[in-house]
Amino acid sequence: MNFAEHFPVLVILIPMLCAPLCVLVDRAALAWFFSCVATGLAFFMSLDLLQVVQTSGTISYTLGGWEPPWGIEYRIDLLSAYVLILITSIAFLVMCFARRSVEQEVREQSIVPFYATLLLAISGLAGICVTGDVFNLFVFLEISSIASYTLISMGKDRRSLNAAFKYLIMGTIGATFILIGIGFLYMQTGALNMQDLASKLPELYDNRTIRAGLAFLTVGIGLKLALFPLHLWLPNAYAYAPSVVSAFLAATATKVAVYMLLRFLLGIYDMEFSLQAMPLNLILICLGAAAIISSSLVAIFQVNIKRLLAYSSVAQLGYIALAIGLANQSGITAAMLHMFNHALMKGALFLALGALVYRVGSVELQHCRGLIRQMPYTSIAIILGGLSLIGVPGTAGFVSKWYLLQATLEAGLWPLAILVLVGSLLAVIYVWKIVENLFFQPAEQQAAVKEAPLQMLIPIWILVAANLWFGFNTEFTWGLAQQASLALTGGAL
Repeated sequence: MNFAEHFPVLVILIPMLCAPLCVLVDRAALAWFFSCVATGLAFFMSLDLLQVVQTSGTISYTLGGWEPPWGIEYRIDLLSAYVLILITSIAFLVMCFARRSVEQEVREQSIVPFYATLLLAISGLAGICVTGDVFNLFVFLEISSIASYTLISMGKDRRSLNAAFKYLIMGTIGATFILIGIGFLYMQTGALNMQDLASKLPELYDNRTIRAGLAFLTVGIGLKLALFPLHLWLPNAYAYAPSVVSAFLAATATKVAVYMLLRFLLGIYDMEFSLQAMPLNLILICLGAAAIISSSLVAIFQVNIKRLLAYSSVAQLGYIALAIGLANQSGITAAMLHMFNHALMKGALFLALGALVYRVGSVELQHCRGLIRQMPYTSIAIILGGLSLIGVPGTAGFVSKWYLLQATLEAGLWPLAILVLVGSLLAVIYVWKIVENLFFQPAEQQAAVKEAPLQMLIPIWILVAANLWFGFNTEFTWGLAQQASLALTGGAL
């Protein structure tokens, strides 16, 4: 049997089946080991799937012997392979980092269920990218969402329960909107397969139900995406969740929501209808611009670094929304590129904050003063991640913002180019707050603080190195984003 043929389903099944296995062994060390093996295998399979898609084209994997559109199809094109690589690589690095952090931040009796739940979240996010069926997408969305609510609530800080409850309420509203939107599409077309929907919808664009379906889907995905002003669940969810959860969600969950938005707007509907005739382009540009300015200003006044980076994430998602709203090929490519690069930045930063929590017990700015002397490798990793967040040349963040600037100028919207630069200047201010406390303030800690363990430093620095590497070598990130955007839009301008 050629197992490689079944990678489209195994990349979901292996983490999903390892979740109950963790519970059955009921030992924290073994649960962590199985989780690392499962995510490592998923990453290896996603690399193979990407290579196959690049050389042989889109992969179609049917379940149960039923051919699409009647049966459920798993369909992997360049965009889904691109996002799948992102999910599985971050999941593997986060899992390698997790052991000591989880032992400290999660109650002992909850450690084994924690790993099982995290594997379910990974499986759900991977499923969203792989499936070619919109109802199946909703099912995987609910698996990942319910797992995420649970993960956030597992922190020892009681505020994590409130954060998880707020996320639960807003996430449920978002999921309901998405389900209603899918129902409207099914009611008018009788189809759930994405390719079947894409072929039937153009004849129905004047139908009010089809237009209402797009509206419901956009609002629902906007809630999952934390698109301003639907972002109110995000700051507390990131700030009070265990560090491993903050890092994983910040790097993957909102990026999968971006994938869903692109898939519906450009793959199932088309760019001319969704971004121009409706016209969602103006809405996305306005909301993106508001997110960049308002969230960056709020971030400046935060004293908790996790909350600071959470508001920064809302601003960075604003860049992505703005890029999609430009409704041109360059804008879509810039959105995909920034989606990938932002995951690298926030993955590195939140894992580094997890190392601070492990040694210092806090990520309040006042408790991080002078840590460069005691935790130099962790502190430098935070600074390099912050430079990528600003968009300093030589970092991944610079590359995606550079292409975003080009896209705004190509569209003739130079005020938006100025807005992007202003957002980067605001990022300088809140990143400088972190630099000032780590480097230039006298140490508050009376007792000596040790550097983070090597098991934590290696995943952090792999992500930091990726930020620097992709700041110079853009063949993979920009090249793949451009190919994916061309395939998704058919080269539409």
